[in-house]
Amino acid sequence: MHARGKRWIEHWDPEDERFWEETGKKIARRNLWFSVLAEHIGFSVWTLWSVMVLFMGPQYGFSAADKFLLVSTPTVVGALMRPLYTFAVARFGGRNWTIVSALLLLAPTALAAIAMEPGTALGTFLLIAALGGVGGGNFASSMTNINAFYPEKHKGWALGLNAGGGNLGVAAIQLIGLLVIGTVGAAAPRLVLAIYLPLIIIAATCAYFFMDNLASMKGDTKAMREVVKDPHTWVMSFLYVGTFGSFIGYSFAFGLVLQNQFGRTPLQAAAVTFLGPLLGSFSRPTGGWLADRIGGGKVTFVTFVGMAAATVVLILASTSNSLALFTVAFIVLFVLTGIGNGSTYKMIPAIFRAKAKVAISEGADEALEMLKARRLSGALIGLAGAIGALGGLFINLAFRQSFADTKSGVPAFIAFLVFYGLCFTVTWAVYLRKQQTEVASTRGLALAGAEV
Repeated sequence: MHARGKRWIEHWDPEDERFWEETGKKIARRNLWFSVLAEHIGFSVWTLWSVMVLFMGPQYGFSAADKFLLVSTPTVVGALMRPLYTFAVARFGGRNWTIVSALLLLAPTALAAIAMEPGTALGTFLLIAALGGVGGGNFASSMTNINAFYPEKHKGWALGLNAGGGNLGVAAIQLIGLLVIGTVGAAAPRLVLAIYLPLIIIAATCAYFFMDNLASMKGDTKAMREVVKDPHTWVMSFLYVGTFGSFIGYSFAFGLVLQNQFGRTPLQAAAVTFLGPLLGSFSRPTGGWLADRIGGGKVTFVTFVGMAAATVVLILASTSNSLALFTVAFIVLFVLTGIGNGSTYKMIPAIFRAKAKVAISEGADEALEMLKARRLSGALIGLAGAIGALGGLFINLAFRQSFADTKSGVPAFIAFLVFYGLCFTVTWAVYLRKQQTEVASTRGLALAGAEV
C-alpha cells in the first residue's frame, strides 16, 4: 500500500480476501468508527430543532403550525444537501470532507445559541434551522465513504452500523434536552448548545488524525447520470422515503405530536421522545444484518407490513385518547423504521452486484464490472438518501396541516397508512414476485431476488 500525501490510500480492493484479512479490515473499521462519531454529531445538529421547540413556551408566541414548520425546515435543506455531499467525498476525499462537514456544524449551533430567546422573529429561527440542514448532508457523505471501504458481504453490517450510530445522534440530543429541562427547566436551551460546540470540535479533530482518503474514489458525475436512468433508482428511493423518511420525520415530530395530541408538557414529552429514535437507531444494524442473511427485499417487505399495522394502532389510540397505547405503537413504529433503513440500504449494493454478475456471466471483465457496481451503488446511496430524507418533510407538513385543520394527527396517520401499503406492494411486486431469471435479468426489475 502506497500513500499519496498524508492519509491517502492508493490501492484498495476489499473484495480480495487476502487483502481484506491482512490489511483492509483494520483500516476499514478504524474509518467506520470515526465516521460514526462525526455522523452522530451531524444528526444531532440536524435534529436540533426537535429539541429547541420544547423550550419554546407561550412567551415565544409561536403556534403548533409554526413549530411544525420550524422542524420541517432543516429536513428539506438536509435532503437537498445530500447529493452535493456525496460528490464531495469523491472530490476531496472521505477523511478531508468529514473534517470540513463537521466544522460546518459550528455555524448553526453557535447561531442558535445567540438567537434562542423570546422575542426573536420566526423568520430568524427558520434561517438558523435551515443552516442546521448541513447536518443532514453528513449522512450521505459518510455512507458513500464507508460503502467504498467494505466488501459486499460486509456492507449490510457496516452500512447499518454507520447509519445506526449516526441516527443515535437524534436520541442523544433529545436525551440531553430532557436532562436540561428536567434539571434546570425550560428556560435554559443554551446549555444544550454549549454541550455540542466542543463535541463538534472533537469529531473534526478525530477525523483529522484517524481517518483516511481513498484515491480510488473519483469525482464521478457519469455514475450519477447513469444511475438516474436505472428503474431501481426510483424504486429504492421511493422505499427509502418510507423507511428513513419516516424515521427522521417522526424524530422531529414526536414531541410536538405528544404535546398537541395529548396535552403533554415539554418535560413529559421529552421524557419519552428520545425512546423512539434511540430504539430505531439500534435496530438499524439489525436490519442490515438480517438483509445480509435472508435478503433485503424480504426484510423490507415484512417491515412495511409491520409499519402499516403500527399505524393502524396509532389511529385507534388517537381516537380512543389512549396515551399509553399511542406511545408504545409509536416506539414500535420507530423500531421498524430502523430495521427498514438497514435492509433498504443493503439492497442498493446487492442490486448492482447482481447486475455485475449477469454481465460477467456474459463475458464482461470481472474487475471492471465490480468497480462499476461500487460506483453506481455509491451514487444511488447519495441520491436515495436525499430523496428519502424528503419523506421527513412530508411527514411534518402532513402533521402541520392535520393539526391546523382538525386539532388531531389522525388524518396524517391515515395518509401514512396508505403510503406504507403502497410501499409493501411495490417491494413485493419488484423484488419478491417470482419471475424467470431470464426475464428478470432482461427487464432489470427483479434481479436476484434472494440476494437483494
